[in-house]
Amino acid sequence: MNDHVHDLALLSDATSRLLAAAATLDNAAVAEPSRLPGWSRGHVLAHLARNADALQNVLAGRPMYVSAEARDADIERDAPRPLDVQLDDVRTTAEDFGRTAEAYDDWSRTVELRNGVKDAASRIPFRRLIEIELHHVDLGIGYELEDLPEEFTGREIAFLADRFAGNATVTAATLTAADGRQWSTGRKDGDAVTVTGAAADLLGWLAGRRDGGALSVTGGALPVLPPL
Repeated sequence: MNDHVHDLALLSDATSRLLAAAATLDNAAVAEPSRLPGWSRGHVLAHLARNADALQNVLAGRPMYVSAEARDADIERDAPRPLDVQLDDVRTTAEDFGRTAEAYDDWSRTVELRNGVKDAASRIPFRRLIEIELHHVDLGIGYELEDLPEEFTGREIAFLADRFAGNATVTAATLTAADGRQWSTGRKDGDAVTVTGAAADLLGWLAGRRDGGALSVTGGALPVLPPL
């Protein structure tokens, strides 16, 4: 059961952390590459602002984006902006999303996101939290996967493991964190490999942020994951 009230509180704290960290940059640093191929830090910040707008569209029953091309064009348009404009946009759109979510009263509804993906409205705050937390790491400004809250890391591993569950192209796998937590993913048939490592490394691999080199695999090779 998704707890949107709890997740909105987590989201507020995570957004404040990101904004405070990004405020230590300058205009030159914003123009430098992020950890995402082809994106500057400005691209990441622009994406976060436009994503807040897009998730408001989802809650209102509108298409998340007009089109994939329009989404990409908006990010490219906004990426070169100076730091103060970027921060104001991220902050303002986050506050707008928060007000929309606070007033929302149909959390049991099924909503549609990009590419026909559907989910419960009650998971939208967590989806936004994923954007904030992982893209904070992507900025490359001292916030690492190891710094993510333990609750978030476990929930995001579970979310991504579920995303790949039943995928015929992904080898069946049991994921085991160093603290003993376990998740299953991949196709349903065949012998499962066991992938073991620190929770941050498991999350990094599942989320496409690390290559899995720090993970231990028994029973076969590390599964190849499709792009997110």
